[in-house]
Amino acid sequence: MKKFGLIGASGYIAPRHMKAIADTGNDLIAALDKNDSVGIIDSYFPNADFFTEYERFDRHVDKMRRAGEPLDYISICSPNYLHDSHMRFALRAGADAICEKPLVLNPWNIDGLQEIENATGRKINTILQLRLHPSIIALKEKISKASNKKKYEVDLTYITSRGHWYLVSWKGDVNKSGGVATNVGVHFYDMLHFLFGNLQENVVHYFSDTTNAGYLEYEKARVRWFLSVDANNLPDSVKSSGQRTYRSITIDGDEIEFSGGFTDLHTRSYEEILNGNGFGLEENRIAIETVADIRNKNPLGKIGEYHPFLDKII
Repeated sequence: MKKFGLIGASGYIAPRHMKAIADTGNDLIAALDKNDSVGIIDSYFPNADFFTEYERFDRHVDKMRRAGEPLDYISICSPNYLHDSHMRFALRAGADAICEKPLVLNPWNIDGLQEIENATGRKINTILQLRLHPSIIALKEKISKASNKKKYEVDLTYITSRGHWYLVSWKGDVNKSGGVATNVGVHFYDMLHFLFGNLQENVVHYFSDTTNAGYLEYEKARVRWFLSVDANNLPDSVKSSGQRTYRSITIDGDEIEFSGGFTDLHTRSYEEILNGNGFGLEENRIAIETVADIRNKNPLGKIGEYHPFLDKII
């Protein structure tokens, strides 16, 4: 049984990590969050020590290490801009890290983390769960076996409505979350790279606090993409049905269905990590470079290969 720590226990994603730790037969020893509304821990690990102050958590973890009982893993579910610091803490504490996406906000952070990996002998793992989704794996196999040299035409649309709280929270601060493309979209860019190869061109057509859109060209695909947390951008048919999320990926006009199969992907990710097959720093580099470029490019407006949903906005 492996001993786990958890940084960021009160957020949306933390229960998936708690479940994955439990499902893989391991134990959560200590958790940290500045917010104390973490009753969800009782559903999985009622005996876990809990801290609201980083300094006390640090001292507790160090005491375990000096007693010869260090944590094996520290899972990181903190706000995006803190991931880099918390991974450094985990490695220096003698543990491997399991970090939620996005791994970091900027690609140069990856280089610094590699240096700490080399110095400590510990490893950083990340959650890239779409690479483990059965439909995506099947699609990758189909693409790799295709003999033609043409590029696929891909439209990626993801609208996941958020209330007024979103822009007030750290997620609405581009310096903390990286913006919409980073916060809600980074795993899609990793999926595109996973399916279609290296990125060749990155164009941004629109960038706001709630909506990003652009064009990406990969070795095997041309992709028009649209990401938003604004419910006003939902298709009318989706609004009328009362739904608040719309996800669509089409390849050469054919819809790719992968709405199901998400339930246990964090557990699957943990299983692979525990077996030594986790996704490390380099697997993250292309997606992190992609979102960092999106954040820093000047939007061009409706020029070139833009996503049709932009007609609603511009």
